[in-house]
Amino acid sequence: MKYQIIVIGTSLGGLEALQVILLGLPKTFPVPIAVVQHRHKDSDDTLRVLLQSYTNLVVKEAEDKEEILPGWVYLAPADYHLLIESKDKTVSQPYFSLSTDVPVTYARPSIDVLFETAADAYNQKVIGILLTGANQDGVQGLAKIKARGGMSIVEEPESAFCSIMPAAAIAFGVADQVLPLVDIASFLVKICN
Repeated sequence: MKYQIIVIGTSLGGLEALQVILLGLPKTFPVPIAVVQHRHKDSDDTLRVLLQSYTNLVVKEAEDKEEILPGWVYLAPADYHLLIESKDKTVSQPYFSLSTDVPVTYARPSIDVLFETAADAYNQKVIGILLTGANQDGVQGLAKIKARGGMSIVEEPESAFCSIMPAAAIAFGVADQVLPLVDIASFLVKICN
């Protein structure tokens, strides 16, 4: 399999965007997905429960030092950065790490932190997806994924609830693919099977 992980970043309007993508993935989807959705630091389990109702894949909040399993959807916990680390700098057994370091681009969890650490751990075997949002978090991380040979996908700004984040990525020149939201899941199925 060419790709070993998908990382998704979203902010304003992200719940609906994530629902559309998860609804379009089959229960046999083979690649793990890690998601940063900007949310309040005191958020409870509601995001996970809502997303679980739209997919047959397992949706859970990532835990510190947790192994990354194929076909699972991992959410960054509220008020924690979600990182991907590799014990010996190979991609054989990367795992999640959680951090309470300072916010990046005013956000914790930060999309850039997830994307940059995924690029370090997986190089060309990562797909980064930047969806709807009202700031520029994720643009630098997507640039690093692209620079390491991974694939960068950006939601078509016209299909986004809030076009600021995807438009920033396009303007920065870091999008390999610009797709309407409704086409992202089928594109992932095609390139990950």
